[in-house]
Amino acid sequence: MLRKTLPAIAVAVALASFGAVADNHGHKKEMTKPAGAMGSGTAKAFQPKSNKFWWPDQIDLSPLRDHDARSNPYGADFDYSEAFQNLDVEAVYADVKETLTTSQDWWPADWGHYGPLMIRLAWHSSGTYRTLDGRGGGDGGQIRFDPLNSWPDNGNLDKAKRLLWPVKQKYGEALSWSDLIMLGAHIGMQDMGFKTYGFAFGRADDWEPDLVYWGPEVEMLASDRETRDGKLQRPLGATHMGLIYVNPEGPKGVPDPVGSAKNIRVAFGRMAMSDEETVALIAGGHTFGKMHGAHKPGECVGKEPGGAPIEEQGLGWINKCGKGHSEDTVTSGLEGAWTQAPTRWTSLYLSNLLNNEWEQTRSPAGAIQWVPKNKELHTSVPDAHVEGKKNPPVMTTADLALKYDPAYKAIAERFLADPEEYRIAFGKAWYKLTHRDMGPRARYLGNDVPDEMLIWQDPVPEVDFKLVDSDDVATLKKEVLDSGLSVTELVHTAWSAAASFRASDMRGGANGARIMLAPQNSWEVNNPDVVSKVTAKLKEIQEDFNGRFMGSTKISMADMIVLAGAAAVEKAAADAGFDVDVPFVPGRTDATQEMTDVNSFSLLEPSADAFRNYYNMETSYESPIEMLVERADQLHLTVPETVVLLGGMRVLGANYDGNSHGVFTENPGVLSNDYFVNLLDMSTKWQKSGTDGMYVGVDRATGEQKYTATPVDLIAGSSSELRAVAEVYAYDTSKQKFVEDFVDAWVKVMQLDRFDLKHSL
Repeated sequence: MLRKTLPAIAVAVALASFGAVADNHGHKKEMTKPAGAMGSGTAKAFQPKSNKFWWPDQIDLSPLRDHDARSNPYGADFDYSEAFQNLDVEAVYADVKETLTTSQDWWPADWGHYGPLMIRLAWHSSGTYRTLDGRGGGDGGQIRFDPLNSWPDNGNLDKAKRLLWPVKQKYGEALSWSDLIMLGAHIGMQDMGFKTYGFAFGRADDWEPDLVYWGPEVEMLASDRETRDGKLQRPLGATHMGLIYVNPEGPKGVPDPVGSAKNIRVAFGRMAMSDEETVALIAGGHTFGKMHGAHKPGECVGKEPGGAPIEEQGLGWINKCGKGHSEDTVTSGLEGAWTQAPTRWTSLYLSNLLNNEWEQTRSPAGAIQWVPKNKELHTSVPDAHVEGKKNPPVMTTADLALKYDPAYKAIAERFLADPEEYRIAFGKAWYKLTHRDMGPRARYLGNDVPDEMLIWQDPVPEVDFKLVDSDDVATLKKEVLDSGLSVTELVHTAWSAAASFRASDMRGGANGARIMLAPQNSWEVNNPDVVSKVTAKLKEIQEDFNGRFMGSTKISMADMIVLAGAAAVEKAAADAGFDVDVPFVPGRTDATQEMTDVNSFSLLEPSADAFRNYYNMETSYESPIEMLVERADQLHLTVPETVVLLGGMRVLGANYDGNSHGVFTENPGVLSNDYFVNLLDMSTKWQKSGTDGMYVGVDRATGEQKYTATPVDLIAGSSSELRAVAEVYAYDTSKQKFVEDFVDAWVKVMQLDRFDLKHSL
């Protein structure tokens, strides 16, 4: 339901385009890009213009059509986990290791080792991950595509991918780009003397860029997002457009280490990193390699890959100064290495940072950075390319934040005093960084996966009992329907459990029955009193059933909740005159509270769920209609699946808090196509009500009120695209089709987190 006062419902539909700005409600609105802004452009007279060009407030359904199987050259049936079984992992390791130390004349390796470059590639691929919506991360290899491929912070990483190309070419479909990118860093660290924590394959490649809201700015490297008091616009993770985390020169370019520490804490917190993990990652990552700012970028560097001439063949940032690489390389504009041994694992970063006083200077490119006040150290770092030349170690303002922030400093001092603790902390933090967005361990492949179960992996127990068979399922369904629980209550509870899933990072879902645990058992959207009532009764049925078999055959509560939802949908269909079987596959298990990271799971709480007519104005970062698309996208739904589920959930009465908005039927709880029939009925006239953001449907002839509605209730009749689908389900001949399509979409949602089943996202 629409919570509190909702003038924001009337706010124009926010745009998910790159050029959007935030209004004072945190929604986005269109803004014209300034001339010359990177990535900007004007529509040419001979180019077709989208409907969004003419009518910018139209609902944007493109997120529900991206990553279509037709984009995949291997086809819809390709299974990367199966292809991986043919991979000679030892040979891959050897080939990558050789690549790291085979310096190429077109992009020579710093100090003869590409390891630091590969670490940066993996870091910047993984580092886009953010907790609030699970977007970003290395899974899928999105750094191959624009905009990430052309972000200013990713300068010259196109060269790293080209260096890995021969390895990818050799192993083809058995080794994904996204796995290879992470593997390059993993092997690079090992080759430079670091004992890694572990590695998992299993990241299948995407074939087109994600549609992600990266920020309100209309120009790269602008910073229009709020960070005061630790508040950063939801759901963003980085504090600066075009950068992975924070501006290394300081907040908005101001050399303020204390202010930088505040931004780091916010940005890394949005990355799901604690203070300890943050210090470990920054210190460990900056132990390797150097920054590059030998010349002023504007005088030397050409367009990014997305804007480069066709003859560059996807490469960008072509440097016309000096050699164009090596000692003339220009990337971030900062110049220098953090340690005296940039291709070895040491504690030198920490000792340099903590044991020296630093003075502000500028790189040859003009960027703010810091060098030791002790001049003796100014000839302690060997140059990456010029033999015999020595340089000072350098720090950025963001590095100094680890010294000036008391909490960060205490951790850094502890790591310096105990190198083994430091190594383990960095190893685990790096493993988390590069695996966080893969989801549960069930998706991990390979023999180097650590045995240790980590709480951020959302662990669930293994199945150690005999699963129920078809006869057991039939018996349990009958007992559920005889329990006194209503169809609406059962549907609501099953949806609440399963629809917590996020396709962006494979978290949530019914498996684990975490809807019965904190924090999910208190989520407002779930109507905790209803869920508690339902799960208590289902628990009785479960315990009684499990007791009959003396522990041999069992059913988990996670399976019980989904099975009960299936039984309810079958009854609702039967009451509509259709005999259907809702497929149910057992195999879920129940997590414990100790297996559940309360703080981490709290970030999955939906701020809006249009399928239950719920919208929280305080935490939603887009309009209700856009949040419908966002939720559908997270559930990996198509446009027809979104429409049929929306209508089905309405007639089943599954709204938040039992509200009647959009329940366009006289028989709630019956799986009929009444929602579509009545929505499109021309005898009903829709008009705004006296409550902002609400609508009423009145009889055209009598003026009598028939229905109430929210924007998401009416969008299927307002949008020409959605109306075309809604009409299909309103046909007199479509009653059975509606039921069958609803069941298919329902089962899809119930099984989204069943990674043991053969389906892909």
